[in-house]
Amino acid sequence: MNSKFTLKDINTVANYLSLFRILLAIPIYIFLDYLHVSYHYRLILGSILILAVITDLLDGYFARRNNEITEIGKIIDPLADKLCISIIIIKLFLIGEISAFYFWVIILRDVIIFSGGIVVSRIIGKVLPSNRLGKITAFSIGVFILALVLGIKEYEFYYEFLLITSLVLSFASLIGYAIRAYENIRYYKNENV
Repeated sequence: MNSKFTLKDINTVANYLSLFRILLAIPIYIFLDYLHVSYHYRLILGSILILAVITDLLDGYFARRNNEITEIGKIIDPLADKLCISIIIIKLFLIGEISAFYFWVIILRDVIIFSGGIVVSRIIGKVLPSNRLGKITAFSIGVFILALVLGIKEYEFYYEFLLITSLVLSFASLIGYAIRAYENIRYYKNENV
């Protein structure tokens, strides 16, 4: 695998948006300490979370629009998603807002997909980009986190719906990534026989 990236590969609007999303995890982590102090903190935190979601939507848009889909971008974008979500999930778990089960499902899913992605990249010589199911899953987790921050627990039906949806999609996306990885490795080996 060619791991040398040029400055042009790194220096794109999409990559800067992904890096900015990683940085947004810092104020989010800090503001989560004040979740129960005042509803104003919830609104500020919700605004930062919405900004993170917007950067996630825009990075893909700019990469496609500017024809700047790069190997490093295929790494930075999902890494930004996973880091941002993981940092928030860890904090939500530490302050008692989510269960240990939810915490472990989300964290282990991301660790397995990220580690598997490294293995697959080494075997086939390229990075598998995020797929639609993975993006939908990250979005559903993001919506659940946003709703949780804004006080969705008061509305049990909606809380359970968003919780279960994000869990089901997490398991489905993990299975989907495993199938995709297997198919790409098999295709690569058949082409190189």
